[in-house]
Amino acid sequence: MTVPRGADRQDAIADAAIHLVATRGLRGLTHRAVDTEAGLPPGSTSYYLRTRNALLTACVRRMLARDVTGMPPPGADPVELMVAMVAGLAQERPDDLVARYELSLEASRQPELRTAIDEGGRQLRTMLAQLLDGVGVPDPEAAAWPAAAMMDGLLYDRVAGAGSTLSPEAFEAGVRRSVTALIGGLRAGR
Repeated sequence: MTVPRGADRQDAIADAAIHLVATRGLRGLTHRAVDTEAGLPPGSTSYYLRTRNALLTACVRRMLARDVTGMPPPGADPVELMVAMVAGLAQERPDDLVARYELSLEASRQPELRTAIDEGGRQLRTMLAQLLDGVGVPDPEAAAWPAAAMMDGLLYDRVAGAGSTLSPEAFEAGVRRSVTALIGGLRAGR
């Protein structure tokens, strides 16, 4: 096995930390556990991220980077784009979702982490506002917040609520109905 170096090593550390938060909770996240999970020599995580807060913030930034690179290209039907974002994230990155909710709760007690989560949320809402603007939604910046909150609620329900019992097809169909109603209402200015 090749040990990653530089930026690849930092990504491996963040990926391992995200997996640990998702599978063991925040109590299971230690620098030593990340080293082991990532297959890195002892001390590697603390070399790059000296504090626990730096490690938590690295998780948030890594998930944001994946969110941004995973955004569907503009120009397609907004309903299809939003459905693809929600259904795809739920299916392809469940660890990210569980870790995101764990980290969001922790951020209520950690100002530095709260700042990282807020910055990421603003960036994603700006991208969502651009999508909404492209389909004629009035005041897309204001509409992006409730749209993002609805999408996040659907994702939360998928990993931690009754939505976890649905088949992937039933979940996607429910997301499609919700997003269609949302876009229709936003376009009508309701």
